Amino acid sequence: MLTIANITYRIAGRALFEDASAQVNAGWKVGLTGRNGTGKSTLLDLVRGVLQPDGGEILLQKGARVGFLAQEVPGGAASPLETVLAADEERLALLAAAEAGEDAAAAHERLIAIDAHAAPARAAGILAGLGFDHEAQQRPLMSFSGGWRMRVALAAALFAEPDLLLLDEPTNHLDLEAALWLGEFLRRYRRTLLLVSHDRQFLDDVTTHILHLSERRLTLYAGNFEAFLRAREAAQARQKALAAKTATERAHLQAFIDRFRAKASKARQAQSRVKALARLTPITAASDEAPVAFDFPEPGKRAPPLITLDGAAVGYEPGHPILRRLDLRLDPEDRIALLGANGNGKSTLARLIAGRLEPMAGEIRRAPRLSCGYFAQHQIEELDPEATPYDHMALRMPQATPEARRARLARFGFGEDHVFVKAQALSGGEKARLTFALITHSAPPLLVLDEPTNHLDIEARAALVAAINDFAGAVVLVSHDWHLLSLTADRLWLVAEGTAQPYDGDLDDYRRSLLQPETSAPRRSAGDSDRRLARRSAAERRQALEPLRRALRTAERRMSDLAARKTELDARLADPATYGEGGASVEELLRTQAVLAAELAAAEAEWLLKAQSLEEKETSA
Repeated sequence: MLTIANITYRIAGRALFEDASAQVNAGWKVGLTGRNGTGKSTLLDLVRGVLQPDGGEILLQKGARVGFLAQEVPGGAASPLETVLAADEERLALLAAAEAGEDAAAAHERLIAIDAHAAPARAAGILAGLGFDHEAQQRPLMSFSGGWRMRVALAAALFAEPDLLLLDEPTNHLDLEAALWLGEFLRRYRRTLLLVSHDRQFLDDVTTHILHLSERRLTLYAGNFEAFLRAREAAQARQKALAAKTATERAHLQAFIDRFRAKASKARQAQSRVKALARLTPITAASDEAPVAFDFPEPGKRAPPLITLDGAAVGYEPGHPILRRLDLRLDPEDRIALLGANGNGKSTLARLIAGRLEPMAGEIRRAPRLSCGYFAQHQIEELDPEATPYDHMALRMPQATPEARRARLARFGFGEDHVFVKAQALSGGEKARLTFALITHSAPPLLVLDEPTNHLDIEARAALVAAINDFAGAVVLVSHDWHLLSLTADRLWLVAEGTAQPYDGDLDDYRRSLLQPETSAPRRSAGDSDRRLARRSAAERRQALEPLRRALRTAERRMSDLAARKTELDARLADPATYGEGGASVEELLRTQAVLAAELAAAEAEWLLKAQSLEEKETSA
């Protein structure tokens, strides 16, 4: 179906692909993965011919139709159903030919062959799966928001059934419910799919192969994303072992050459080893990409409850609440996921909990001086493009020292190379991390995160999962990322039918209720009970391990501080100007150096002991 042959492509002198090759066979469902900025979207543009490679070629099966999710949002007076039906250009042309009487018999025969009479029902089914009820399917597109019109564009791409379907982050504009439906649809898709996604569960559900983009090359793996992770880890381990073995052999040969080259009795042997060394090509170990940093500041202890809702109602227009009869309680260390289709009020409830909305009726009681870190997608777009991460943090922490501001940014991966870069030059993922740093600058005991993963790649999402699980406060989540929810949420609230209430079941129950509506009641089994018990005990385990984590962080800070002081002192002692200050001064510096070295060794030993203790507790938990 698709052959990528030794392509090279550069942007502004920087190579995104260099002699990259891959082959995709008909019927494969391929997930295209890689860190943000490696060129995944660019590769899709190269495949569909919008861009041309600087070298090599991209070959498609003769006559293959390529479809993609258009980034231009459809609009106008046409309805969603009309827009989706118009995506099948062959059907439209045949209908026009039949109506005009131009070779009508052949046109009707072809219409029967492509099952054209079922097209309206098929288009309506796709729109329904993406959240459009019958009434919404008839409304003009201009009456919908941009996100909903992007769903129409996705429905049109699916309806057209091209031979090769290209999708770039198709779940970004979807809620969890629509994302689950799309995963099932694509899993049954009969043709070839090339999919860019950072949603691990979505990739696992849909793909048969993974095409990984790293270091400007493409590597194809058979299986879904979990299989890819195992295969890549094994390959990297083999490459590192081979690199270490080769380095040892080269060092041994070089040592012999250096020792005996000048001796006449060993000159011939030394010369043969020079040739052997030239033949022994160094092996470069697989590069470990820099880990993404998320480290939420530790909040102070809070007595329960944090928030209590008593008969509350909330909305935006007076007299027209979106949610009513809210009787809910939020405690410290709760991990709550809000479930429900888009438009049911999940974000409205999140804004109420975060204090961005006040109740129209009933009561909301908050713990004294309760602060909240609130993340919403629009905040990323509201960053000052001309301001640096340091400038943004200085506005949030006006009384703090420059060192404290930079330390807060460093928790989220902003080091020397990015802390003074203008926001307009940051990637989407970097802007998201900056937003996380800003909303948590005061160490709030409550985080409300509304679709926090849209700009994060898979590695960043994994780091976010770890940060949420290590966080000692409460978290309320709205997300279409099933993997994120399954690893973090202990409790579920269902937002539906004008209210919100605890969901009597787990995520698997909820998935079944969406994909098999006729059996919507949660099923009970021993496995279900075990999972619910595990989720309930997760908060208890976090609380039990928190003293160890806190002690480990304290040890890390002390070790870092001592190392910084020792590095500074070593630099002074290495500076010849120091010795012009007098013997007594140098002697004092040497004594301080010895003390710091001893303290650093003790701090490292203490850190190692605490890390081992925490690892043992986590393993036995």
